[in-house]
Amino acid sequence: MIATLFKTHPDNPEMRKISQVVECLRSGGVIIYPTDTVYGLGCDIHNQKAVEKICQIKKINPKKRKNLSFICNDLSHIAEYARIGNATFKLMKKALPGPYTFILETSSRVPKILNISKKNVGIRIPDNNIARLIVKELGNPIITSSVLAEDEVVKYLTDPEDIYEQYKHKVDLVIDGGNGSNVGSTIIDCSDDNVTVLRQGAGDIMQFI
Repeated sequence: MIATLFKTHPDNPEMRKISQVVECLRSGGVIIYPTDTVYGLGCDIHNQKAVEKICQIKKINPKKRKNLSFICNDLSHIAEYARIGNATFKLMKKALPGPYTFILETSSRVPKILNISKKNVGIRIPDNNIARLIVKELGNPIITSSVLAEDEVVKYLTDPEDIYEQYKHKVDLVIDGGNGSNVGSTIIDCSDDNVTVLRQGAGDIMQFI
């Protein structure tokens, strides 16, 4: 089966198409969608087979499931899946939505959902209307991982048509929301309520501290 490809406006996405994406996710589909940084692979957090499919695509050990983050719609969403100290909450409130992945201590819900022993989880609220609207309409976060190029020189694919050509036999749906960035999110470890930048990417978290 070949993936569906459609375009939608990055600022004002068509609800008909968002509903199509949500229907795909609820039925266990894997999608590729735009964020405020690079394009991402995504699926419903509650669908084990879809999560395993992403692991397969990314060649990630399903038992460890590293490099998988949650895309959330807002801060209230995050509180369901992670423990957030007061200082971290204030920082996230300033920085999000934005190009940051916050590593946080998981709540008791996460291991049950993913059926793994996982103490920390990456959380994102991207500054992208398509991504956030998908999560809002779905009603829960999506599991996500960056779309990589099969190239030793170029790390990320930025052109949706190139992404479609590389992944059309691996996923169910690709959303063209315009060209993506080739710079990933800045990863910040706040699992102990301290701020440690693990990877400098798009955005400067220090402006919010």
